[in-house]
Amino acid sequence: MSARGLQRPGSLVSLRATKETKTDLVAPQISEIEEEVIIEKEEDGKTTSRIIFRIGGMIDVFEVEDLTEKVGWPRRQPQKVKVALENSFMVSSLYKQSLSPDDGSVVEEKLIGIIRVTSDTVFNATLWDVTVDPEYQGEGLGKTIMEMTIRKLLRLDIKTISLFAEPQVLDFYRKLGFWKDPQGIRAMFWYPRW
Repeated sequence: MSARGLQRPGSLVSLRATKETKTDLVAPQISEIEEEVIIEKEEDGKTTSRIIFRIGGMIDVFEVEDLTEKVGWPRRQPQKVKVALENSFMVSSLYKQSLSPDDGSVVEEKLIGIIRVTSDTVFNATLWDVTVDPEYQGEGLGKTIMEMTIRKLLRLDIKTISLFAEPQVLDFYRKLGFWKDPQGIRAMFWYPRW
């Protein structure tokens, strides 16, 4: 068991958070870290901050919920979010990192974008919780995280990728190559009636 109260990826452990530190780290199925720098900001010839794309690694349940709340989604139960993240095939994320001017080490890291992916690991994948912090929207980061996530799935030979979208973002997804089912909607949904 680590210092944060986790056993191993995929294990169910009760959330432990205090007022000082609301963190609970979980690992999706693909937890090996792949990182790529997307944007670097320089001052006086030194990199002071950067935005990175990351697949894998540990994801903080509370950071995810803080981010989704910023875009206007209702707050979800942290225990359920934890289970959803643990059972996800992959999580793609964007982080803004503040760097030390002295040695370039990471001083602070903030989650600013996320995509949760479920998959049968062979044929199909579905993208969930596609979110970019409103403070960083309009900079092409949504397009970047989507394209990089899709490329990773294609490298894994997963070629059927779906998502659910609100009407106001359909054009965004169309520009990325998504379209409504050309044979008519073949999906059906069951919702509780009570």
